[in-house]
Amino acid sequence: MQRHLISAADLTRDDAVLILDTAEEMARVADRPIKKLPTLRGRTVVNLFFEDSTRTRISFEAAEKRLSADVINFSAKGSSVSKGESLKDTAQTLEAMGVDAVVIRHGASGAPYRLATSGWIDAHVINAGDGTHQHPTQALLDAFTMRRRLVGRDTGLGQDLNGRRITLVGDVLHSRVARSNVDLLHTLGAEVTLVAPPTLLPVGVETWPCEVSYDLDSTLPKSDAVMMLRVQRERMNAAFFPTEREYSRRYGLDGDRMARMPEHAIVMHPGPMVRGMEITAEVADSDRCTVVEQVANGVSIRMAVLYLLLGGAEFPTPSASAAPARTAEEN
Repeated sequence: MQRHLISAADLTRDDAVLILDTAEEMARVADRPIKKLPTLRGRTVVNLFFEDSTRTRISFEAAEKRLSADVINFSAKGSSVSKGESLKDTAQTLEAMGVDAVVIRHGASGAPYRLATSGWIDAHVINAGDGTHQHPTQALLDAFTMRRRLVGRDTGLGQDLNGRRITLVGDVLHSRVARSNVDLLHTLGAEVTLVAPPTLLPVGVETWPCEVSYDLDSTLPKSDAVMMLRVQRERMNAAFFPTEREYSRRYGLDGDRMARMPEHAIVMHPGPMVRGMEITAEVADSDRCTVVEQVANGVSIRMAVLYLLLGGAEFPTPSASAAPARTAEEN
Protein backbone atom coordinates (compact mmCIF):
# COMPACT_ATOMS: atom_id res chain seq x y z
CA MET A 1 0.00 0.00 0.00
CA GLN A 2 1.21 3.48 -0.88
CA ARG A 3 1.09 5.70 2.11
CA HIS A 4 0.67 9.43 1.50
CA LEU A 5 -1.26 12.17 -0.34
CA ILE A 6 1.21 14.99 -0.92
CA SER A 7 0.47 16.42 -4.37
CA ALA A 8 -2.43 16.45 -6.82
CA ALA A 9 0.17 15.80 -9.54
CA ASP A 10 0.72 12.30 -8.11
CA LEU A 11 -2.87 11.22 -8.73
CA THR A 12 -3.68 9.31 -11.92
CA ARG A 13 -7.09 9.60 -13.55
CA ASP A 14 -8.16 6.31 -11.97
CA ASP A 15 -6.94 7.45 -8.54
CA ALA A 16 -8.88 10.69 -8.78
CA VAL A 17 -12.09 9.10 -10.07
CA LEU A 18 -11.90 6.49 -7.30
CA ILE A 19 -11.70 9.25 -4.69
CA LEU A 20 -14.57 11.18 -6.30
CA ASP A 21 -16.76 8.07 -6.46
CA THR A 22 -15.94 7.15 -2.86
CA ALA A 23 -16.82 10.70 -1.81
CA GLU A 24 -20.28 10.21 -3.36
CA GLU A 25 -20.77 7.25 -1.04
CA MET A 26 -19.50 9.30 1.91
CA ALA A 27 -21.88 12.14 1.05
CA ARG A 28 -24.81 9.82 1.66
CA VAL A 29 -23.68 9.48 5.27
CA ALA A 30 -24.43 13.18 5.76
CA ASP A 31 -28.07 12.48 4.88
CA ARG A 32 -28.45 9.88 7.63
CA PRO A 33 -29.79 10.65 11.13
CA ILE A 34 -26.53 9.32 12.61
CA LYS A 35 -23.63 10.66 10.58
CA LYS A 36 -20.96 8.18 11.67
CA LEU A 37 -19.17 5.16 10.30
CA PRO A 38 -16.99 2.80 12.40
CA THR A 39 -14.30 2.61 9.71
CA LEU A 40 -11.41 4.26 11.59
CA ARG A 41 -12.34 3.23 15.12
CA GLY A 42 -9.15 2.82 17.14
CA ARG A 43 -7.08 4.92 14.72
CA THR A 44 -5.53 8.22 15.84
CA VAL A 45 -5.28 11.16 13.45
CA VAL A 46 -3.40 14.38 14.26
CA ASN A 47 -4.30 17.67 12.60
CA LEU A 48 -0.92 19.41 12.56
CA PHE A 49 -1.60 23.03 11.60
CA PHE A 50 1.27 25.52 11.52
CA GLU A 51 -0.88 28.07 9.66
CA ASP A 52 -4.26 29.58 10.51
CA SER A 53 -7.21 27.77 8.97
CA THR A 54 -10.96 27.58 9.39
CA ARG A 55 -12.52 25.55 6.56
CA THR A 56 -9.75 23.00 6.03
CA ARG A 57 -9.11 22.28 9.71
CA ILE A 58 -12.79 21.96 10.66
CA SER A 59 -13.50 19.95 7.51
CA PHE A 60 -10.76 17.43 8.28
CA GLU A 61 -11.85 17.20 11.90
CA ALA A 62 -15.47 16.57 10.90
CA ALA A 63 -14.37 13.91 8.39
CA GLU A 64 -12.20 12.15 10.96
CA LYS A 65 -14.90 12.12 13.60
CA ARG A 66 -17.54 10.86 11.17
CA LEU A 67 -15.22 7.92 10.49
CA SER A 68 -14.91 7.37 14.28
CA ALA A 69 -11.18 8.16 14.48
CA ASP A 70 -9.58 9.55 17.63
CA VAL A 71 -8.66 13.15 16.76
CA ILE A 72 -5.86 15.31 18.15
CA ASN A 73 -5.79 18.97 17.08
CA PHE A 74 -2.36 20.61 17.12
CA SER A 75 -1.88 24.34 16.70
CA ALA A 76 1.57 25.91 16.45
CA LYS A 77 0.37 28.82 18.57
CA GLY A 78 0.61 27.85 22.22
CA SER A 79 2.78 24.80 21.48
CA SER A 80 6.51 24.15 21.78
CA VAL A 81 6.87 25.35 18.17
CA SER A 82 6.53 28.89 19.51
CA LYS A 83 9.56 28.12 21.68
CA GLY A 84 11.65 27.07 18.69
CA GLU A 85 10.89 23.34 18.36
CA SER A 86 11.68 21.99 14.88
CA LEU A 87 9.36 20.05 12.57
CA LYS A 88 11.54 16.99 13.14
CA ASP A 89 11.18 17.10 16.92
CA THR A 90 7.43 17.65 16.66
CA ALA A 91 7.15 14.68 14.30
CA GLN A 92 9.17 12.43 16.58
CA THR A 93 6.97 13.44 19.50
CA LEU A 94 3.90 12.36 17.52
CA GLU A 95 5.63 9.13 16.50
CA ALA A 96 6.28 8.33 20.16
CA MET A 97 2.54 8.74 20.81
CA GLY A 98 1.73 6.18 18.12
CA VAL A 99 -0.40 8.27 15.74
CA ASP A 100 -1.68 6.62 12.56
CA ALA A 101 -2.03 9.65 10.28
CA VAL A 102 -0.91 13.27 10.21
CA VAL A 103 -2.82 15.98 8.37
CA ILE A 104 -0.32 18.83 8.00
CA ARG A 105 -0.64 22.45 6.93
CA HIS A 106 2.60 24.38 6.84
CA GLY A 107 3.80 27.75 5.59
CA ALA A 108 6.92 26.24 4.01
CA SER A 109 6.53 24.64 0.59
CA GLY A 110 7.74 21.06 0.84
CA ALA A 111 7.12 20.47 4.55
CA PRO A 112 4.59 17.60 4.02
CA TYR A 113 6.92 15.94 1.51
CA ARG A 114 9.80 16.22 3.98
CA LEU A 115 7.67 14.74 6.75
CA ALA A 116 6.53 11.85 4.53
CA THR A 117 9.96 10.90 3.20
CA SER A 118 12.36 11.74 6.05
CA GLY A 119 11.78 8.65 8.17
CA TRP A 120 10.93 10.81 11.20
CA ILE A 121 7.47 9.30 11.46
CA ASP A 122 5.78 6.09 10.33
CA ALA A 123 2.29 7.56 9.96
CA HIS A 124 0.37 8.37 6.79
CA VAL A 125 0.81 12.01 5.75
CA ILE A 126 -1.90 14.12 4.10
CA ASN A 127 -1.02 17.55 2.76
CA ALA A 128 -3.57 20.15 3.90
CA GLY A 129 -1.69 22.98 2.18
CA ASP A 130 2.01 23.85 2.08
CA GLY A 131 3.16 27.37 1.29
CA THR A 132 2.40 28.26 -2.33
CA HIS A 133 2.96 24.67 -3.47
CA GLN A 134 0.02 22.22 -3.19
CA HIS A 135 -3.41 21.68 -1.60
CA PRO A 136 -4.59 18.36 -3.08
CA THR A 137 -7.81 17.84 -1.10
CA GLN A 138 -9.00 21.33 -2.10
CA ALA A 139 -8.49 20.41 -5.76
CA LEU A 140 -10.37 17.15 -5.20
CA LEU A 141 -13.36 18.85 -3.58
CA ASP A 142 -13.41 21.44 -6.37
CA ALA A 143 -13.42 18.68 -9.00
CA PHE A 144 -16.12 16.84 -7.03
CA THR A 145 -18.28 19.98 -7.02
CA MET A 146 -17.73 20.52 -10.75
CA ARG A 147 -18.60 16.92 -11.59
CA ARG A 148 -21.80 17.07 -9.55
CA ARG A 149 -22.93 20.34 -11.15
CA LEU A 150 -21.74 19.77 -14.73
CA VAL A 151 -22.14 16.00 -15.16
CA GLY A 152 -24.62 14.97 -12.48
CA ARG A 153 -24.66 13.48 -9.01
CA ASP A 154 -25.52 9.93 -10.10
CA THR A 155 -24.62 10.01 -13.79
CA GLY A 156 -21.17 11.31 -12.86
CA LEU A 157 -20.09 8.10 -11.13
CA GLY A 158 -17.04 6.72 -12.92
CA GLN A 159 -16.80 9.86 -15.06
CA ASP A 160 -14.09 12.50 -15.29
CA LEU A 161 -14.29 16.12 -16.54
CA ASN A 162 -13.17 15.45 -20.09
CA GLY A 163 -13.78 18.43 -22.38
CA ARG A 164 -15.02 20.75 -19.64
CA ARG A 165 -13.59 24.27 -19.80
CA ILE A 166 -12.48 25.65 -16.45
CA THR A 167 -11.20 29.19 -15.87
CA LEU A 168 -9.16 30.19 -12.80
CA VAL A 169 -8.98 33.93 -12.17
CA GLY A 170 -6.79 36.06 -9.93
CA ASP A 171 -3.72 35.61 -7.77
CA VAL A 172 -2.18 32.52 -9.38
CA LEU A 173 1.32 33.45 -8.22
CA HIS A 174 0.66 32.83 -4.53
CA SER A 175 -2.06 30.19 -4.92
CA ARG A 176 -1.49 26.54 -4.01
CA VAL A 177 -5.16 26.03 -4.92
CA ALA A 178 -4.45 27.12 -8.51
CA ARG A 179 -1.44 24.78 -8.84
CA SER A 180 -3.33 21.82 -7.44
CA ASN A 181 -6.39 22.47 -9.61
CA VAL A 182 -4.37 22.80 -12.79
CA ASP A 183 -2.67 19.46 -12.09
CA LEU A 184 -5.85 17.59 -11.16
CA LEU A 185 -8.18 19.09 -13.75
CA HIS A 186 -5.68 18.34 -16.51
CA THR A 187 -5.49 14.74 -15.27
CA LEU A 188 -9.30 14.56 -15.39
CA GLY A 189 -9.34 15.79 -19.00
CA ALA A 190 -10.53 19.37 -18.47
CA GLU A 191 -9.28 22.35 -20.47
CA VAL A 192 -7.92 24.90 -17.99
CA THR A 193 -7.31 28.60 -18.58
CA LEU A 194 -5.58 30.91 -16.12
CA VAL A 195 -6.62 34.57 -16.18
CA ALA A 196 -4.52 37.05 -14.21
CA PRO A 197 -2.45 40.20 -14.55
CA PRO A 198 1.11 39.38 -15.69
CA THR A 199 2.48 40.33 -12.25
CA LEU A 200 0.37 37.61 -10.59
CA LEU A 201 1.51 34.76 -12.82
CA PRO A 202 4.48 32.64 -11.69
CA VAL A 203 7.71 32.22 -13.61
CA GLY A 204 7.48 29.11 -15.78
CA VAL A 205 3.68 29.13 -16.05
CA GLU A 206 4.05 28.48 -19.78
CA THR A 207 5.14 24.92 -18.92
CA TRP A 208 1.93 24.21 -16.98
CA PRO A 209 -0.73 22.08 -18.74
CA CYS A 210 -3.08 25.03 -19.29
CA GLU A 211 -3.69 28.17 -21.33
CA VAL A 212 -2.95 31.69 -20.07
CA SER A 213 -4.99 34.82 -20.77
CA TYR A 214 -4.99 38.40 -19.49
CA ASP A 215 -8.55 39.14 -20.67
CA LEU A 216 -11.34 37.85 -18.42
CA ASP A 217 -14.18 39.07 -20.62
CA SER A 218 -13.05 36.99 -23.60
CA THR A 219 -12.89 33.74 -21.61
CA LEU A 220 -16.21 33.94 -19.75
CA PRO A 221 -18.55 33.02 -22.67
CA LYS A 222 -16.72 29.72 -23.19
CA SER A 223 -16.30 28.65 -19.55
CA ASP A 224 -18.21 25.85 -17.84
CA ALA A 225 -16.86 26.89 -14.43
CA VAL A 226 -15.12 30.07 -13.27
CA MET A 227 -13.08 29.89 -10.08
CA MET A 228 -12.15 33.18 -8.47
CA LEU A 229 -8.94 33.10 -6.43
CA ARG A 230 -8.34 35.16 -3.31
CA VAL A 231 -5.76 37.93 -3.50
CA GLN A 232 -3.30 36.74 -0.85
CA ARG A 233 -2.02 39.96 0.65
CA GLU A 234 -0.32 38.13 3.51
CA ARG A 235 2.11 36.56 1.00
CA MET A 236 2.78 39.74 -0.96
CA ASN A 237 5.93 41.77 -0.37
CA ALA A 238 5.44 44.27 -3.20
CA ALA A 239 2.75 46.09 -5.19
CA PHE A 240 1.44 43.60 -7.77
CA PHE A 241 -1.34 45.85 -9.13
CA PRO A 242 -2.04 49.61 -8.94
CA THR A 243 -5.17 49.71 -6.76
CA GLU A 244 -7.97 47.46 -5.53
CA ARG A 245 -10.39 49.36 -7.73
CA GLU A 246 -8.26 48.75 -10.83
CA TYR A 247 -7.93 45.03 -10.00
CA SER A 248 -11.67 44.71 -9.47
CA ARG A 249 -12.41 46.49 -12.75
CA ARG A 250 -10.18 44.16 -14.78
CA TYR A 251 -10.42 40.87 -12.90
CA GLY A 252 -13.39 41.04 -10.53
CA LEU A 253 -16.58 39.06 -11.18
CA ASP A 254 -19.82 41.06 -10.99
CA GLY A 255 -23.38 40.51 -12.17
CA ASP A 256 -22.73 41.87 -15.66
CA ARG A 257 -19.79 39.55 -16.20
CA MET A 258 -21.67 36.56 -14.77
CA ALA A 259 -24.45 37.23 -17.30
CA ARG A 260 -21.92 36.63 -20.12
CA MET A 261 -21.26 33.10 -18.91
CA PRO A 262 -23.19 30.15 -20.38
CA GLU A 263 -26.45 29.42 -18.53
CA HIS A 264 -25.14 26.14 -17.10
CA ALA A 265 -21.81 27.63 -15.95
CA ILE A 266 -21.01 27.86 -12.24
CA VAL A 267 -18.98 30.26 -10.09
CA MET A 268 -16.54 28.86 -7.55
CA HIS A 269 -14.24 30.20 -4.85
CA PRO A 270 -11.96 28.29 -2.44
CA GLY A 271 -12.58 30.87 0.31
CA PRO A 272 -12.30 33.03 2.18
CA MET A 273 -13.88 35.50 -0.25
CA VAL A 274 -12.94 39.17 -0.38
CA ARG A 275 -16.33 40.57 -1.33
CA GLY A 276 -16.33 43.71 -3.42
CA MET A 277 -12.87 43.15 -4.84
CA GLU A 278 -12.57 39.75 -6.51
CA ILE A 279 -16.28 38.93 -6.37
CA THR A 280 -19.38 41.03 -5.69
CA ALA A 281 -22.04 40.14 -3.13
CA GLU A 282 -24.56 39.72 -5.99
CA VAL A 283 -22.45 36.92 -7.50
CA ALA A 284 -21.36 35.37 -4.19
CA ASP A 285 -24.98 35.01 -3.04
CA SER A 286 -26.40 33.79 -6.36
CA ASP A 287 -27.63 30.25 -7.06
CA ARG A 288 -24.77 29.78 -9.51
CA CYS A 289 -22.14 30.22 -6.80
CA THR A 290 -21.04 26.94 -5.19
CA VAL A 291 -19.01 28.22 -2.21
CA VAL A 292 -21.25 26.62 0.43
CA GLU A 293 -21.46 23.38 -1.57
CA GLN A 294 -17.67 23.28 -1.75
CA VAL A 295 -17.46 23.40 2.05
CA ALA A 296 -19.95 20.53 2.42
CA ASN A 297 -18.25 18.53 -0.32
CA GLY A 298 -14.90 19.04 1.40
CA VAL A 299 -16.02 16.85 4.30
CA SER A 300 -17.06 14.05 1.91
CA ILE A 301 -13.79 14.25 -0.04
CA ARG A 302 -11.67 14.17 3.10
CA MET A 303 -13.66 11.24 4.44
CA ALA A 304 -12.96 9.43 1.17
CA VAL A 305 -9.22 10.19 1.31
CA LEU A 306 -8.92 9.03 4.92
CA TYR A 307 -10.98 5.93 4.21
CA LEU A 308 -8.92 4.92 1.16
CA LEU A 309 -5.57 5.86 2.69
CA LEU A 310 -6.00 4.20 6.06
CA GLY A 311 -8.18 1.43 4.69
CA GLY A 312 -5.46 0.05 2.44
CA ALA A 313 -6.37 1.26 -1.05
CA GLU A 314 -3.46 2.24 -3.29
CA PHE A 315 -2.27 5.81 -3.48
CA PRO A 316 0.72 6.95 -5.54
CA THR A 317 4.06 7.32 -3.82
CA PRO A 318 5.29 10.93 -3.53
CA SER A 319 7.46 11.53 -6.57
CA ALA A 320 9.89 14.21 -7.59
CA SER A 321 6.90 16.28 -8.73
CA ALA A 322 5.67 16.40 -5.15
CA ALA A 323 8.79 18.21 -3.97
CA PRO A 324 9.17 21.87 -4.93
CA ALA A 325 12.51 23.21 -6.01
CA ARG A 326 13.15 24.57 -2.53
CA THR A 327 12.13 22.18 0.22
CA ALA A 328 11.37 23.14 3.76
CA GLU A 329 13.96 23.53 6.41
CA GLU A 330 13.42 21.73 9.68
CA ASN A 331 11.30 24.50 11.17
